[in-house]
Amino acid sequence: MKRLIVLLGGLGVLAVAAGVGGFLWLEGLVSTPANPEGADVTFAVPKGATARGLGQPLIDAGLVKSPLAWRYFLWKRGGLNAKAGKHVVSGKLTLDALAKALEAAPLVEDEPFIVVEGWRLRDTDKALAEKGWARPGDYVKAASRPDSYKAPFALPTTTLEGYLYPETYRFPVGGFTVEALVQKQLDTFAERFWVPQQGAIAQSGRTLEQLVIMASLLEREEPTPRQRATVAGILWKRFDKKTPLGVDATSRYELEEWNDRKAFLKKLRDENDPWNTRTRAGLPPGPLGATTLDSLHAALNPEKNPYWYYLHDSNKQLHPSKNAEEHEALRAKYNVY
Repeated sequence: MKRLIVLLGGLGVLAVAAGVGGFLWLEGLVSTPANPEGADVTFAVPKGATARGLGQPLIDAGLVKSPLAWRYFLWKRGGLNAKAGKHVVSGKLTLDALAKALEAAPLVEDEPFIVVEGWRLRDTDKALAEKGWARPGDYVKAASRPDSYKAPFALPTTTLEGYLYPETYRFPVGGFTVEALVQKQLDTFAERFWVPQQGAIAQSGRTLEQLVIMASLLEREEPTPRQRATVAGILWKRFDKKTPLGVDATSRYELEEWNDRKAFLKKLRDENDPWNTRTRAGLPPGPLGATTLDSLHAALNPEKNPYWYYLHDSNKQLHPSKNAEEHEALRAKYNVY
């Protein structure tokens, strides 16, 4: 009988000890950050989400250590009133600090604005006006003041045409300015092209301005990105030999409407037009519009080939040729004049 009493007493002591140990362990999970080295992350609380239902997403995001820790925390705290929306949080936060962050006002939702590949400043300006984000002319004016912006490379003096990267940009509702868009586009151009390719640009024998102008021609001339290096090889060869480039897109640049054929044909007949690359050798006075990374890389890394001419058939398939005779034969074959 004594042995039974002693045994039961010992088990009771162990149960109490286990309970105390478990409590301290749970308290440690609650009071210790899930990831002391974690960076800030944006965590989205879905509409209608329950406090307990947020446990697994928080664990997946590295913000909570375990389901048990989260359930214990909610029980101890008496629940959670998380606000639907996006919150900037971190694994460095204790669960109490995390809960307070999720109960605070969420980030202001932002809206997208898409700058399309090849767009001129006037095209972006028009799209902004149609969206109601700016008055007509505001974007063109902002992009015509290069000294108002920062970049890790020398900016042109008159206009930022060609240096404003085409991408989807997001801005807080009511927080948009044309100046902010221009700076973001410059930053993206520098991040995507200038910074990683700075050494190659210096060794290319071309100036950044020349590369940007050539890339803008490729953007308009060659619809298939993988073929742009071939066209670049042809155009750089003609440029170096002081032969007219023959890029009709340059004569469209100043048109109010890009596809205005009547106005385009009139420009083609104007031999004194500085944008007419059928009659004038060298690059046009400036870029034709927003250039993508594919076009910039093609301008920087042109293909070495034996071709001097090219054309596209009705399916936009590229057909290069080595001389004028081959080129004329291809024009007749594909009815391209």
